[in-house]
Amino acid sequence: MTKEKIKDAIYTRRYIYNFHYHLIWITKYRNQTFTTEVLANEMKAILQQVADDNDIVIEKMEVMPDHIHMLISFPPSKAPASAIKALKGRSAYIFLQNHPEIRCSQYWGGHLWSPSYYMSTLGECQECCVKKETSPA
Repeated sequence: MTKEKIKDAIYTRRYIYNFHYHLIWITKYRNQTFTTEVLANEMKAILQQVADDNDIVIEKMEVMPDHIHMLISFPPSKAPASAIKALKGRSAYIFLQNHPEIRCSQYWGGHLWSPSYYMSTLGECQECCVKKETSPA
């Protein structure tokens, strides 16, 4: 019997998985923070670094002026809440350290992100639709 590879599945030594999560969160006070391409690209780089450090795969990401859209995947050993905590917490810390002027003018409480977020799991059909939705026009 031959082993067939499962399309789009991630293979590790211990398990095979095919989880996809659509994740959205907003800035605190819905502030328009990422208004320039430079700031948006910096946040993308920070989120990619945090994801790499935490065994999270970013399949698609868009940084909007006041919110983030992501299509992510991570191993079944990681709880969704811990993945979100890592992404939001570490990215806020790094970004506000790099931009004390933004921290003083927009985020006097020291929190870049609103405490809430939206997360849903995606099937194979939904995944392609979300990738289209998050692509710039």
